[in-house]
Amino acid sequence: MTQKNRLLDIPLLRANAPKTLAGYQRFRTVIDNDGALPATIKALLVAVAASTKGYPELARRELDRGMALGLGFAEATAGVTILCSVRGEGAALRFLDLVEQVYADRIDPATARLEIEVGPNEARDNFLTYFGKMPVSLGELLEHVPVAADAYYLMREGTLATTAIGKVNAELLLVTVIAADYHPLAAVHARGAITAGASKAELYEAILCAVPVAGLSAWVAAINAIAGQ
Repeated sequence: MTQKNRLLDIPLLRANAPKTLAGYQRFRTVIDNDGALPATIKALLVAVAASTKGYPELARRELDRGMALGLGFAEATAGVTILCSVRGEGAALRFLDLVEQVYADRIDPATARLEIEVGPNEARDNFLTYFGKMPVSLGELLEHVPVAADAYYLMREGTLATTAIGKVNAELLLVTVIAADYHPLAAVHARGAITAGASKAELYEAILCAVPVAGLSAWVAAINAIAGQ
């Protein structure tokens, strides 16, 4: 099932802004179809970013589209897990509410033990491996609030290494969400995605998934951040 895109269906814009809509339609062609990334994953990227930015209709339309294309429940809930880390409890619960609406008949209330041990220097070693050097923000946690450093490590690992969409797509989802905020931190996860095995084409398609949510500036800000400008 292919859902119409509301922006492209507005008669006023079709009459007064044909070039703008023609360009946007081309962006949607990249997002809506399999390319370097599967269309299912790109639907999830747009849905999560749209939910985070407070656009529930766009988020619902994209998640519906993803499910129709074959996006599974576990893959959709990966968005909730990732938002726990990158945008916090409020954003995660808002997207969870959307997932529960779209996948209402597939919810399995599984439980897991939360008492997970973190070994000495486990968090420190993880940070150094990922970032190459210790970021000031994490070094301060390790020195002054070590339990919070362990918490940060667990949430990072849970976000990047254990979701149903895999490490590459988890990094790319982070890129999309951060790019939608025009934030230079997108560059960190762009590097993480490439290190995990993403191609530049996959990375760029993930950034373009922020365009329906945040406009052309999302692409410019992300690419400038990656280039170090």
